[in-house]
Amino acid sequence: MSISRRDFIKSCGKGLLAGAILYGGLPPLLRGLTSPERVQAESAISPGAVGGIKLDRINSEEASYWRFAVDINKCIGCGKCVKACKLENNVPLQPEYNRTWVERYVISTSDAVFVDSPNAGIDGFTAEYMNVKYKDMDVEKSFFVPKLCNHCDKPPCVRVCPVGATYKNKEGVVLVNRQACIGCRYCVQACPFGARFLDPRLKVVDKCTWCYHRISKGSLPACVEVCPVGARVFGDTRDPESTISKLIREQKIGILKQDLGCENKVYYVGLEKEVQ
Repeated sequence: MSISRRDFIKSCGKGLLAGAILYGGLPPLLRGLTSPERVQAESAISPGAVGGIKLDRINSEEASYWRFAVDINKCIGCGKCVKACKLENNVPLQPEYNRTWVERYVISTSDAVFVDSPNAGIDGFTAEYMNVKYKDMDVEKSFFVPKLCNHCDKPPCVRVCPVGATYKNKEGVVLVNRQACIGCRYCVQACPFGARFLDPRLKVVDKCTWCYHRISKGSLPACVEVCPVGARVFGDTRDPESTISKLIREQKIGILKQDLGCENKVYYVGLEKEVQ
């Protein structure tokens, strides 16, 4: 028996919670980058292990080979990655819609933890209004943490989708079939990383795809390409000399919320215990 999108949402709507992590406002104009035509992404990725992370299948034939890494020690919080992602992937400019964003962690000498992400980090963190609250604080340390979809090997979002619109393709990349999505937002609620949102224009779910339309043609994700300090790294682990392979071998890496068992494929260098 078939069911229409409207009927499904009506029957399920009462049980839904509002989704999406909200961040501060975006500027009316985004300058400095060109916006190529958006190409629909139609594929995904799988797992591996290092530095306490399960990567035991990374070299098997059926394992996914793409990996993404963020070096927290290098990130300067400039926001160019957020801007590039918005333009590359036609993400709405409103503040609550982001495929990637940057958080700032400020730790006081009394071990109090403060986290903010004004404008999702797109404008950087140097404006006076962004820092006035820390003016009289005794700060022990401060650092930036870029976030995005973790393309989990065991993605909770895939398990809860009632129509199979959210899926992990043969490469392991987690994607959304927009033609099949009914906008119920179950996946938005299931994602423990706040990496999904409902596109207000299409009423379907959107998320980071690692710029699949780019990586499938040999290019880097837009956010990786524009990072001025190399804090974002992406590549093919089948090549032992690739930047990502060397990073995994040589650096101590961690993943967000490892205790959940999602087997994230986004790794972090310099991950502090305060980061969630």
